[in-house]
Amino acid sequence: MRTIFHVDVNSAFLSWESVYRLEKDPEALDLRTVPSIVGGDQKTRHGVVLAKSTPAKAFGIVTGEPVAQALKKCPSLLTVPSRFDVYLDFSEKLIRLLEEYTPDVEQFSIDEAFLDMTGTIHLFGEPEAAADQIRQRVKEELGFTVNVGIASNKLLAKMASDFKKPDLCHTLWDHEIPEKLWPLPVRSLFFVGGSAEKKLLSLGIRTIYDLAHCDLKVLRAHLGNKYADQIHRYANGLDDDPVAAKEPLNKGYGNSTTLSRDVDDYDTAFQVLLALCETVGSRLRQDHVLCGCICVELKDWKFKSLSHQMILDTPTDSSTVLYENACRLLREFWDLTPVRLIGVRTTKISDENFVQMNLFDTKRNEKLEQMEKAVDAIRGKYGMDSVKRASFLKPGAIVEHTVGKKRH
Repeated sequence: MRTIFHVDVNSAFLSWESVYRLEKDPEALDLRTVPSIVGGDQKTRHGVVLAKSTPAKAFGIVTGEPVAQALKKCPSLLTVPSRFDVYLDFSEKLIRLLEEYTPDVEQFSIDEAFLDMTGTIHLFGEPEAAADQIRQRVKEELGFTVNVGIASNKLLAKMASDFKKPDLCHTLWDHEIPEKLWPLPVRSLFFVGGSAEKKLLSLGIRTIYDLAHCDLKVLRAHLGNKYADQIHRYANGLDDDPVAAKEPLNKGYGNSTTLSRDVDDYDTAFQVLLALCETVGSRLRQDHVLCGCICVELKDWKFKSLSHQMILDTPTDSSTVLYENACRLLREFWDLTPVRLIGVRTTKISDENFVQMNLFDTKRNEKLEQMEKAVDAIRGKYGMDSVKRASFLKPGAIVEHTVGKKRH
């Protein structure tokens, strides 16, 4: 039997923002102790909630909802802008710590990772003890907290890490499925989104137990074969997906995020793309490389994967250029079917010093390159607050200028 850990940072962006501020000023307010969120802008009331504190959660604020709506729930809510360069740095520190426990680490997103501990668990004692050691080290050495799920496969480990939070370890072994997994609402199952939940509820399927024991033919008739098979296996705790090996260095740069709710509109999707392109562009510039191809990836509520890519006229490391092309790609292939995952991936990586540049590059692109590298340097020294993208302050401006009005 395999031993798989899933490590999930509690309120990642909010936690990392708090740690960063406290490192700069020990007397600073710890955002985790007050109703606060990361995302959007309080003055314009625009954008979405990227992360929330535990006190904010008490007001019913959820990740992914509009900032304006969150402020109605809690008028005194403290809203802070995001610093993706800082969050990326914390994410990399976490991965380095986890790699001390096993070489088989799969970074699932910026704030979560799977560890295959099967071959190394004997070095650290019982699984529960090893997981607790990781949890404590992250808290003491990095300053933020994580939940660790322990199970025999990736699905169950991820479900376990989502049990009671924060700063806890949970098991979900095969023999614990009837007690810990099956009583949960069907929406709690990984990759069951709002659209699927409605169809399942219409079939009288309210719990994961109901789904696990439902006739597969009935599920296929209403949800399609592939998606029905997948969630039926998940409901029974079955998952043979391996912890993925690392990609070769510099093969590609990408980032993706599993959304807390189904997204079926361009405005929200564009904001997610902007956040992803910020992190990908920052990594390209940090490694002094350029990409010649960009791909936008989606996974809809039926577990169907879609992607669309394009070759760039000129290799780039510009977050703005990546965002503009990502938005263009999205409009070309997405029909607004609700999606649960959005990703941006860049390939055709080349050294910035040995690329044949297009002779017809505009001055705008040259200015973008100079501007973004200067911004990286300033942010690296003084933090994201020292320089803010206009797109984060006025997201609608870039969206409309780049890809036109939202289609109704």
